[in-house]
Amino acid sequence: MAEFKRERVEMFLGVTRKYMQVRGAMSQKDLAEQTDVGVSTMSRFLSQKSTELNPQLIAKITAKLNIPLHEMIDFVEEDFADRFIRLVKFYKDELKDSEFDPNDLGTGTETTRTIAVEKESAPAEPVDNRTANQRKEDKVKSNAELSIREKLESLTPRQRAFMTEFLNLKLEERDLIVDLGNNLFQYFKMKGMDI
Repeated sequence: MAEFKRERVEMFLGVTRKYMQVRGAMSQKDLAEQTDVGVSTMSRFLSQKSTELNPQLIAKITAKLNIPLHEMIDFVEEDFADRFIRLVKFYKDELKDSEFDPNDLGTGTETTRTIAVEKESAPAEPVDNRTANQRKEDKVKSNAELSIREKLESLTPRQRAFMTEFLNLKLEERDLIVDLGNNLFQYFKMKGMDI
């Protein structure tokens, strides 16, 4: 099973180098030490001399550099996105050890999510494993007819990653994002653009 899009490796490495600079001009050695990987392994990986795309190494790099998931999700195959997000959260210590199974990197059919809403948590429906084409076919229903749950299930992995980051923001930060979004929608409507 392909977990990452090989044609986007350059994009991933570019984002990695960018965040190495943003996080304090780290060297490959510094990153290797932070991710508990050998310096030569890290060097081979970053210079693309290694053909293997190790999910754990990529997740460790993403977590240790605190790279926003929305910048990484295009590099991850759609079928692997949920497991990759869980792996990154594990390395960020956001998931408890009991919730993470390293063997979950293999084949899996469903993943359940918990959505936190102001100090309450409720288990959500299993994550939708349909392809993007299947989701488009299901859009025969108009958006007005869909429930909130159905709308959330139809999100792409990139949109889910954005929603996760959005929900983790402070209240004021969320308000700022909402204000920016509303301004964009008004601008598009004013220009007569379809969204």
